[in-house]
Amino acid sequence: MACRSIVRTHLAVGLLAGIPIVLRAAEPTTAGAVIQQYCAVCHNAKLKTAGLVLDVTGIQHIEDHPAAWEKVVRKLRTGEMPPKGMPRPDKATYANVAVELETALDAAAAAKPNPGRVPVHRLNRAEYAAAIRDLLGLHIDPKALLPADESDQDGFANVSSILSVSPFLLENYLSAAHTISRLAMGDPTLPPSIETVKYSKLLPQDEQMGEDLPFGSQGGGLIRHYFPLDGEYTIKVLLRRQYYDYIVGMGEPHQIDIRLDGVRLQRFTVGGEAKGMTMPESFAGNTQGSPEFEVYMHTADAGLELRVPVKAGEHEVGVSFVRRFWEPEGVLQPPQIGFARTTNEYYHGNPAVEFVMIGGPSGAVSHGDSPTRRRIFVCTPNAPAAEEPCARKILSSLATRAYRRPVTDEDVNTLLEFYRSGRAEKDFDLGIQRGLERILAAPAFLFRVEAVPPDARPGVPYALGDLDIASRLSFFLWSSIPDDELRNLAVRGQLKDPKVLEQQVRRMLRDERSQSLVDGFANRWLGINKLAGIVPDTDLYREFDEGLRDAMANETQLFVVSQLKEDRSVVELVTANYSYLNERLAKHYGIPNVYGPRFRRVEFTDGVRGGLLGQASILAVTSYPNRTSVTLRGRWLLANLLGAPPPPPPPDVPALKDPGQDGQPRSLRQRMELHRQSAVCASCHQRMDPLGFSLENFDALGKWRTESDGAPFDASASLPDGTRFEGIAGLRGLIETHPEDFVRTFTEKLLAYAIGRGIEPSDYPFIRKISREAASQDYRWSAIIWGIVNSPAFRMSVSGSEGVLAARNQGVHK
Repeated sequence: MACRSIVRTHLAVGLLAGIPIVLRAAEPTTAGAVIQQYCAVCHNAKLKTAGLVLDVTGIQHIEDHPAAWEKVVRKLRTGEMPPKGMPRPDKATYANVAVELETALDAAAAAKPNPGRVPVHRLNRAEYAAAIRDLLGLHIDPKALLPADESDQDGFANVSSILSVSPFLLENYLSAAHTISRLAMGDPTLPPSIETVKYSKLLPQDEQMGEDLPFGSQGGGLIRHYFPLDGEYTIKVLLRRQYYDYIVGMGEPHQIDIRLDGVRLQRFTVGGEAKGMTMPESFAGNTQGSPEFEVYMHTADAGLELRVPVKAGEHEVGVSFVRRFWEPEGVLQPPQIGFARTTNEYYHGNPAVEFVMIGGPSGAVSHGDSPTRRRIFVCTPNAPAAEEPCARKILSSLATRAYRRPVTDEDVNTLLEFYRSGRAEKDFDLGIQRGLERILAAPAFLFRVEAVPPDARPGVPYALGDLDIASRLSFFLWSSIPDDELRNLAVRGQLKDPKVLEQQVRRMLRDERSQSLVDGFANRWLGINKLAGIVPDTDLYREFDEGLRDAMANETQLFVVSQLKEDRSVVELVTANYSYLNERLAKHYGIPNVYGPRFRRVEFTDGVRGGLLGQASILAVTSYPNRTSVTLRGRWLLANLLGAPPPPPPPDVPALKDPGQDGQPRSLRQRMELHRQSAVCASCHQRMDPLGFSLENFDALGKWRTESDGAPFDASASLPDGTRFEGIAGLRGLIETHPEDFVRTFTEKLLAYAIGRGIEPSDYPFIRKISREAASQDYRWSAIIWGIVNSPAFRMSVSGSEGVLAARNQGVHK
């Protein structure tokens, strides 16, 4: 739509108090006239700039090219076209034309909806773990069994098009099925194993490490571990060592407790028993003490081990020190960083836990009566003749839940073949284990394949069956399989009733499993999953450690959970005046009177904190290790809040030069303006950079700052349409007074996550309808989620010719 104005202004010169008057032609009012005046000169049949031909005829037949006109609408909504420097309509005209085009597009979509099609959907790693949890009551570590999944351009790992399958991955699924089936059954032939939990050397352990550990404790951690059999297990603790393997904090005695399910098993005393001459403090490894001292400093924790009988099932193992309340004397020193931190043995400081190893089982073992076995064994045969009928019942029950549909005779007969193989080899339990292993390796469990009606025609939309709706809904809200209530309603065909379906949506949102919306959707939409990979420059940001990293992530998670559970307006994600802090994060923010490791709700009145934009997690993942980035932050705002993501950067973009280097100006704003003088860079940076400056008062770890090199920060910013505002308060104010763009963007992201595919132009009419209808309910989470579930994009599908042929020839649930 870049164009030269073809409107000639008409000058009428008269005298009014001796001042000439310039009269401008009236602004056109219809979409056709505006397009003709501002766009058609470039986007015509001759020039076809950007491959677009825009004219009145195209608007009259907008249904013929909806993708192109959706692109036009998005450019109008964000004020990107006509480009800066060219004649533009006023803001009211922008809005009116966008509404007129959207109305025509929505009407065309209503007359001929296109819900799109989701290809075969493999369970990703998180969904697999959640399905095992809900099927067997068994919590597994999916990272130990399956490789990581790729993410799409929005960061989501549940998009079917990127969930590819390779021979290596299939081998992993088969291996996981074997391992999990043996764990669930309590296979007595399981060999003893050792699980090792490692705590980072950069994790401070000078305070209570969580509310699950005893009050008055210090350091350590809580481990939820699955004990597969009744038997004896060893629990061994190794303390933190510095670079040369000297144990930290051994100058004085310390008490350390090991607990099982909150009950103390044993209290050990470690430290304070070194004999002989010590080395100079903080010189461990460079200057040695006497031989007996050296031996002690390397082996003082050798006896932190116990053996205990444990019943099969999941238990909590807690390790923590008894806290000593004392304050260091003398001049307080800044925290050590880098090499000094890793080589100091802190002889009179606090020790810390580095490894907890749980090994076993040993001695006499049995499968016991774990909750997982009770969930599997819905019957117990009391005679040989009753074994196969009982096996049929057990395997049919498991397969019905795992396959997310009623099982067929063919399904059951296949499972019974595996049962008979195991039963002939050993006993009833091995037969059930073999059948369970087959279920966990079955395509019907690992893949979501939606049924295509026999009379479906290529390109013609059709309503999904109730079982597929139930599966879509459960993986949307829970990232897991449907529970019995939802599946039974689907079997009876009751999910076709909108009232019943809405009741299920509300019930499922109340369930704790809806936490997966935070883990699977919010964390990836906001980019918080990248927080684990940031490596700030500790020479510049000395306060950073693993405790702060954990606190950053917990703040955002708890905040989003509160918004979801309280069913707040999604606009409050940005405009809320509160967040969740513990003492560590409160000190980082400069917030007084917050003590202890517990996160609690804190309200703010300064206009700085509150909502997502003031949270260190987001500010850190949109920064570089040694400085902030207005480009990264501007791009994040455009893509995640305003729905106007810029294209990927071109190759070989030169790095921003350091202040003062080669005559570069010291001001970041001046350096970025110089950077935008490059034609290659300007097209994107002129949209990102001015927006990113609104967050420039936050440093690379989210601390508030007011000046740099003695000069106050200039946080003035602007949107792509030229709207100017000041700092984070101005940005929040704009979103609060004009929430429509943010809500549409949020809806777009959530719809993509819900259906497990990328957004197509045909989805935008559904997104607008969902957003408009949610407005009457203040854009609450439940209103937007229900709008998505009730939309054609969620409840319908459309088949290509290959999908119809496959459904007719092979069926869909093999």
